[in-house]
Amino acid sequence: MLVTFAALVPTALAGWLVWQVVSGPGESEPPKVLPAPGQSSTSPAGTPSDADAKAPSPFPSKSATSPAAPTTSKAPSKPAAGGSGPLKGKVVVIDPGHNPGNFQHTADINRQVNVGNATKECDTTGTSSNAGYTEAQFTLDVSRRLRTLLEQQGATVKLTQNGDRAWGPCVTERAAIGNQARADAAISVHADGSAAGNRGFHVILPASVHAGAADTRPIVASSRDLGERIAGKFIQVTGQPPSNYIGGGTGLDTRSDLGGLNLSTVPKVFIECGNMRDTQDVNRLTSGTWRQKAAQGLSEGIVSFLRG
Repeated sequence: MLVTFAALVPTALAGWLVWQVVSGPGESEPPKVLPAPGQSSTSPAGTPSDADAKAPSPFPSKSATSPAAPTTSKAPSKPAAGGSGPLKGKVVVIDPGHNPGNFQHTADINRQVNVGNATKECDTTGTSSNAGYTEAQFTLDVSRRLRTLLEQQGATVKLTQNGDRAWGPCVTERAAIGNQARADAAISVHADGSAAGNRGFHVILPASVHAGAADTRPIVASSRDLGERIAGKFIQVTGQPPSNYIGGGTGLDTRSDLGGLNLSTVPKVFIECGNMRDTQDVNRLTSGTWRQKAAQGLSEGIVSFLRG
């Protein structure tokens, strides 16, 4: 049964408001941080939200002109067989954004790849908190937690990378992994690197793209359904508000420039769980307790979508 966003989000936002009243200002904040370096974005709002291409990591990196390290990366491991449960027979692909080793392989990740309607970097380093907690660390931790929750429901789960390769994969391969697995749902996990004061989450939906190898037309509607369900559950479980700088308060943003979405043939969305440069958000993103809530919210949204 399709749940429209008009019905879903008001209920979810009501749940969030109740959470705010109950929890109060109980979360302490780390010292104030400076705005993040600017990022390019082609989203309508013109905000620095590019999940495929964020600002470089603050960590030392090899020069893009240095000899590229030999590619000895392992292919993503075969997904564990699903067990018994309501999701038995369902396949979910989880894409932990970026890779902790990307900053050591700039020549490899800067290679241009075709995403259907444009070319862009194979992958990027991702962003980080001002204290050095990287987006790649965050996404891998949340993705592993999410995998455990979905496997407990009986799903077969595959990660595009699990800390088992030196860099990448490229955005094209990330999409191909979901396609080859014939996933019933796919999600790419991210955290944003916008300016301090910009906070909250947003789910990125695929626009209708028909160019080159990209044809999202068959998955636009199903991906929106998946994204709306994830947005509603994420608010309820985590208490994280919808983005105050992207999506007009809806927690949703439609993009046509992300290779991981453009090249997908299965229902897929991205989620930016919060802003790593905002004091309130980073206090959550760096908390293991909150990351478990994030995984739970994502799991409940995916389960809702798969069970209809």
